[in-house]
Amino acid sequence: MVERILAAGREVLLVRGYERTSTSRIAVKAAISPGSLYQYFPDKEAILDQVLDRYVDQLHLRITDAFVSNLEATDSVRSTIGALLDALEGDAGLLRVVYEQLPRNASPQRAEFVRRIDDLVTTALLFQGRPAVRPVRAAAWILVRTIESVTVGYVLDPPPIDRESVIDELTRLIEGYLIAPSAT
Repeated sequence: MVERILAAGREVLLVRGYERTSTSRIAVKAAISPGSLYQYFPDKEAILDQVLDRYVDQLHLRITDAFVSNLEATDSVRSTIGALLDALEGDAGLLRVVYEQLPRNASPQRAEFVRRIDDLVTTALLFQGRPAVRPVRAAAWILVRTIESVTVGYVLDPPPIDRESVIDELTRLIEGYLIAPSAT
């Protein structure tokens, strides 16, 4: 029953958006009574929290897998960006909800997710010996936010630029940043 409610919650969320999703609509979509729904979840937030938590967990696994599997590739930056776009495009509807309908601090899990990605990038930079002069944590923070902004923007508001060109240009930007010496 829980899975049925969560599946219905996800569908209603994608069609109606966060604000217009209600327990009544979820119950109808799940083909159960509102009373039955309340036996499992106290309110819509509890349902949507689980839906979004599962999405963030799945996205984190896909991104981490892509990142780790491309660490030693000769074109690791390009491969990772391509894999990241694949992961984000996999469920653009929920990505849109997370980025456009929820306050940035609404999900502690999202903040933890970004911290884990920061740590992954920091570790990768240290592993690869880059950047040689910059403070590594600062470089990782800049890289994560830059890549996130461009890739999420590409998925949610596709520009009149083909995917390969976006990957090529973002790769050049990131590699140039990693190669350029620090001004400090």
